[in-house]
Amino acid sequence: MESIREIFKTGNGPSSSHTMGPKKAATVFKERNKECSSFRVTLYGSLAATGKGHLTDQAILASLAPREVEIKWEPEVFLPLHPNGMMFEAIGTAGEVTDTWTTYSIGGGDISDTGQRESREKVYEHTTMKEILDFCESEGCSFWEYIESRESGDIWDFLTAAWNTMQDAIKRGLDAEGVLHGGLKLPRKAESFFQRAKFFQAPVNRRPLMYAYALAVSEENASGGIVVTAPTCGSCGVIPAVLYLFKTDSDYSETKLIRALATAGLIGNLIKTNASISGAEVGCQGEVGSACSMAAAAAAQLLGGSPGQVEYAASIAMEHFLGLTCDPMKGLVQIPCIERNALASSRAVDSATYALMTDGHHVVGFDRVIKAMKETGLDLPNIYKETAEGGLAVV
Repeated sequence: MESIREIFKTGNGPSSSHTMGPKKAATVFKERNKECSSFRVTLYGSLAATGKGHLTDQAILASLAPREVEIKWEPEVFLPLHPNGMMFEAIGTAGEVTDTWTTYSIGGGDISDTGQRESREKVYEHTTMKEILDFCESEGCSFWEYIESRESGDIWDFLTAAWNTMQDAIKRGLDAEGVLHGGLKLPRKAESFFQRAKFFQAPVNRRPLMYAYALAVSEENASGGIVVTAPTCGSCGVIPAVLYLFKTDSDYSETKLIRALATAGLIGNLIKTNASISGAEVGCQGEVGSACSMAAAAAAQLLGGSPGQVEYAASIAMEHFLGLTCDPMKGLVQIPCIERNALASSRAVDSATYALMTDGHHVVGFDRVIKAMKETGLDLPNIYKETAEGGLAVV
């Protein structure tokens, strides 16, 4: 497996697959066609179906500026390798096509010419939870110690920077008010949730506060603000909300919070390696479901759980998101996405609490849950995979 750095990418929302990925691809294509006169970009499948709501065109135009750019939308055409296909063409002064490139935005801000995750530098020799659990048991180490032994020495600086960006998004989101762009006229709710939570006494106020934190990050993402993929932009509010609650309510140290974030990254890495974190490929179970699983593992570790209990928490969280559709209204990362982030943060803590009531032994292990998630996602009809053609998107 690659480094957990690839799970936590910093950039502008609202979508890692529809904004970050196309922006990255456009930048690459522009760099290799410095002398062309203009560009033509064709977006296919899910990328085209919800691209305008996800600001895909704006990301591409900004990346290819100042050249003239024509964008063509083909939502009915699904290329064979991945639902999020895009073709770039460089146009010469005489109107001829001088270069063509077809690539895919495969989730989490990554692009691939094959539609599959291509192997980068191998950081982890283990690719399943069972292998990692067996290693941790034999060595008597925790997940974060396992991560530390395999990542480069500056991994903690990297994760600290990611955590600071997450906290900044919470603080900005709690201060912001007004209506989110896009046509749904959806008012921001984080600030009002935060104020109302103050009227509750502890510990009753914990859940309302966590909702506020998740809403804050998700609303920042929806408005195109700077967020950290965790593991995607559409699910970026879950982990920050859980960690920030532990920081502000229970006074956990920054060291423990960063170690928990590392463990969350390991869970996301396993899901990304063995299934998918792309809503266009496996539905929202790959985005919010993955984020909930990651946050549950982080919470279980913070609460003193053993590696087995941490694994169980991650399993529970994903089990109860199996089959979740990706059905954004108007193709915007707003309804039901923002609300889902808030509820998933609560479910993550519930999953961790449940796991800690046990000895960590259970019937369906994490690897089997993730296998089921992948198979379920591939079986979902395309109308439920980020095309805004089914479910809540058309009700």
